[in-house]
Amino acid sequence: GPRQGLDRRRFLQTASGMAAAFLAMNKVFGNLFDVSEAEAANPDVAAARADASRGQFIMDVQTHFVHDQYTQKGILGLAVFASQHWNPALAGKTDDLYIYKFENYVRQIFLNSDTSISLLSGAPFDDHSWEFLQNDQIREAANMVNRVGGESTRMLAHSLVTPGQPGWMDKVDYAIDKLHPDSWKLYTIGDPLTAKTKYPWRLDDEKLVYPFYEKAVKAGIRNLCIHKGLMPRDYEESWSGVWKYNTPWDIAKAAKDWPQLNFIFYHGCLRAFQELPDQVLAEFEKTGNIQWASDLARIPGEHGVSNVYAEMGTSFANSCTANPRFAAALLGTWIKGLGVDHVVWGTDSVLYGSPQWQIEALRRLEIPEDMQQKHGFAALGGPTGAVKNQIFGLNSARVYNVNLRANYPRLTVDKFAQLKEEYRLAGNLNDLRDNHAHGFIAKRTA
Repeated sequence: GPRQGLDRRRFLQTASGMAAAFLAMNKVFGNLFDVSEAEAANPDVAAARADASRGQFIMDVQTHFVHDQYTQKGILGLAVFASQHWNPALAGKTDDLYIYKFENYVRQIFLNSDTSISLLSGAPFDDHSWEFLQNDQIREAANMVNRVGGESTRMLAHSLVTPGQPGWMDKVDYAIDKLHPDSWKLYTIGDPLTAKTKYPWRLDDEKLVYPFYEKAVKAGIRNLCIHKGLMPRDYEESWSGVWKYNTPWDIAKAAKDWPQLNFIFYHGCLRAFQELPDQVLAEFEKTGNIQWASDLARIPGEHGVSNVYAEMGTSFANSCTANPRFAAALLGTWIKGLGVDHVVWGTDSVLYGSPQWQIEALRRLEIPEDMQQKHGFAALGGPTGAVKNQIFGLNSARVYNVNLRANYPRLTVDKFAQLKEEYRLAGNLNDLRDNHAHGFIAKRTA
């Protein structure tokens, strides 16, 4: 195509540059992404494609930032891993916690991506200096973003629940009374970053957590967002004694006993974490099974429950560009087992930069025909078709009682929409939209 007068880095920041990246992935992995040579060659064609998806409702139910005084640089390991394995251009940019702080969060989520609404989350650590945000700070941030937006609800808030920790139920009472969270965030493993975790627990522990479920139902805060999966390959040794708490072993009974609650499993229970997906894909091709994720997907069919969901954060990020065929297998597995109305969009941003690369990947991804036929998977369809619209936002809008008829028109005219439009009209949205994946294209090893 005609030369666009941009250096490589600037080109990759444009819609054409992103199209070129998907074309390159198709050459490596087969035609999994819907993309044309014309998009990569011609900025007008790329812009027309992007405009066709503008206005799509996208609700990202897993997002994070860290508070301004945060000092634990170890968390940057997520970006470091990606720079080493997927995107060498990131090298040297992964040592500054700014990329995980509020200012960059707002920029990447609301200005630098097509995200409409985000849900802000937290995580528990036995060493409290690792905690991203306290529950009060999560609520405060959501209130502030919604105030700035003006007309609209742009951000929902989690409150973290830590069963077994000293005073944990008092914190639940405080959250119900003062913070009014939109849903609860829980980690059955306790601390997700250390095998020495002190407070693992089970979802079906009647004595420990059923009294909490009772309070949640009574308060009308009925969505439980539960971290499961994401363990290293050698988990049986490195996490011996506690790894089972990160598996689906405790889901069926709890879901059956509490039909009033929604159990939304973050990462969709995928075991694999910080490893290229080639090995887990090979296992799927051989057996049709994806470790732990398939166990989750089988629960509704085996136990007759309809309140179990898969959320996609990190699991999709780690595979949609590193091995999109595995991303397709994972989505197919969740949708077939749980139902297309029980799979929800989340990205774990801003831990992986702007969510826009993940949004574009899902818009363009299709489950290959051979995989559809062999495993009975349904096609994902077009970027704004019924399946992807449900996953991107309509399912979560239903679960969170977001009144789209009332709220959606406000999202198109609020302060964030105005800011975004100003950048676009000034012709420099591409300056803003850096498509910054902490890992954009898989580095293939010979």
